[in-house]
Amino acid sequence: MRLSSCCSAACGFVISALLCAAPVVCAQAQAAPENDKPWTATSQTSGAGGPLRTTESHTKSGNLNVDKQTVEVQGPDGRYQPYLDTETETVQVNATTIRKIVRTYGRDSDGRRNLTQVTEDESQSSANGDGKVVRTTSNPDLNGGLQLVQREVSDTRKTGPNTEETKTTVYMPQSGSMAAVQQTVESQRHTGGGNVDVKKTTLLPDGNGEFQVGEVRENTIREEGKNRTSEERVSRPDSDGKLEEISRTVGKETEGAGQQETRTVETYTTDNPGFTGDGKLHLNQRVTTVQNKDATGGRTEQQVEQPNPGALNASLRVTTKTIDIVRSGASGTQSTSTIQVRDASGSFNVVSVDTRKSDQVPVKPVQTAPAEKAAPGKAK
Repeated sequence: MRLSSCCSAACGFVISALLCAAPVVCAQAQAAPENDKPWTATSQTSGAGGPLRTTESHTKSGNLNVDKQTVEVQGPDGRYQPYLDTETETVQVNATTIRKIVRTYGRDSDGRRNLTQVTEDESQSSANGDGKVVRTTSNPDLNGGLQLVQREVSDTRKTGPNTEETKTTVYMPQSGSMAAVQQTVESQRHTGGGNVDVKKTTLLPDGNGEFQVGEVRENTIREEGKNRTSEERVSRPDSDGKLEEISRTVGKETEGAGQQETRTVETYTTDNPGFTGDGKLHLNQRVTTVQNKDATGGRTEQQVEQPNPGALNASLRVTTKTIDIVRSGASGTQSTSTIQVRDASGSFNVVSVDTRKSDQVPVKPVQTAPAEKAAPGKAK
């Protein structure tokens, strides 16, 4: 039971973070395409920001996957003009190493394409579950050369039969050299039956260059049959250095009759815009997503509820609605995403419509024997 579509960033709060807590595992999953055949897709978005057109393509040659995306905006004459290009190359170097390079290009006033950023990832894994990911981000300098602006190094190691720990350090240029500006330590424990506990501690340098705790995130996932619950607690030091919980996010997934799946995510915070804080957690947002799947695709409806301004303790009201419709067939896939927002009078108005067409034919899921299924807690 997994909702395959998510219309809001709030939906992926804990589940995606936990299922991809180990960066090496995530890198490997991203590198494996769903379909080795070349495909292209185009999408059209209309909204307050003006019409956008996006073209995507995917090709594979040996161990090299190339994905390209071009975003076009509508000019004063009504014609579409290139605005942003992204090219991603993913190479399976060997059985344990994956290298990915992402190049981003912008356009100047004359329409010429200029390189704006290059990100390189190299992921290494081992049979015992240990791994390492090195990510570098470079921007062009005034002379046209690439200047390193950030390096991120993550080391993952198995600390027990069902536990692992990932340490990540972020480096940025300081005084002519790369200095550590942030560290995170993330521990993950699988307790069987799809249950997972994750604790992530973020460390930041103080005025003396010593690293101090800046934030602690504690996540849990619990599965019972076809149902799943998840919770994330975020704590930060108060003025006295004592950890204080500032937010809590609670999620629940259930599977109904047929192929209907429902996810509800509630977020509680101490900081609510427009209200004087009392140090207590208050329900700030509820996101409900209902997905109905069928043989040719499905329909996903999502609604976001938030407090009425000036009435923090009052009942939540729906502020945003999103409807996604996907249809797939032998010739490819078509999808439409419509977003509606409540106005001051309480009426819902369409603010964005995105239509997408792709000649990529969906891959039928591979049936596996029970012994071949993924271990509990691993990405599926």
